[in-house]
Amino acid sequence: MPRFAANLSMLYTELDFLDRFAAAARDGFQAVEFLFPYAFAPAVLASRLQERQLQQVLFNAPPGDWDAGERGLACLPGREDEFRAGIEQALVYAQRLGCPCVHVMAGVKPTGSDPSELRDRYVQNLRWAGSQAAGQDVKLLIEPINARDMPGYFLNRQDQAHALLDAIGSEHVQVQMDLYHAQIAEGDLSAKLRRYLPSGRIAHIQIAGVPERHEPDVGELNFDYLFRLIDELGYSGWIGCEYRPAAATSPGLAWLQPWL
Repeated sequence: MPRFAANLSMLYTELDFLDRFAAAARDGFQAVEFLFPYAFAPAVLASRLQERQLQQVLFNAPPGDWDAGERGLACLPGREDEFRAGIEQALVYAQRLGCPCVHVMAGVKPTGSDPSELRDRYVQNLRWAGSQAAGQDVKLLIEPINARDMPGYFLNRQDQAHALLDAIGSEHVQVQMDLYHAQIAEGDLSAKLRRYLPSGRIAHIQIAGVPERHEPDVGELNFDYLFRLIDELGYSGWIGCEYRPAAATSPGLAWLQPWL
């Protein structure tokens, strides 16, 4: 049976962030994810998780200057020290929150950059990061993101991500497969799931309706079919609900009830 985690950066936005944990638990979620924890001390977040008996399953490593449009540092030459400091900070939070996975954003390709130089820097950074994550048994995740939502992003396709895993060569670096991004970037989701889930290298899945990124029962995808397929393929990880509710979060959760 698929297991679903509420993405608290996108769901329950009508509430203050720290109040979203209780709302997710009331709606039947047993796990949560979000973009960034760094505005709060680890103890504050750990307390919210413990109070509601929730598991933290994913958050992102520091992405650089988010407000200035940066979307990760992993592929950017000259930012190695900042990248390493961010990984170290993320691993501290992962340990305190008992979180098994941290998403490491790749970054937006600088104008005029050399693709081979970006790839080499990315592979070297992720090799180093994987060696750090191995010390506390955390998986670092790389996620293909569609170029429509995030123009210029370094990593867009599933085959690209898995080729990079081959080059990185660390069992502590795996893939975060977002079906929303995959449908927009390349489609053929059933074939992609059948190809990649049995590899054991997908550690986390995320979902949203396509094309508006609303609830998964709104749009062009048949998520009931995809959930059954994911289950049949033996995936045991979490599925993150990273979508923007069309209205308030709780009334839009009818799609979830058969799977609780």
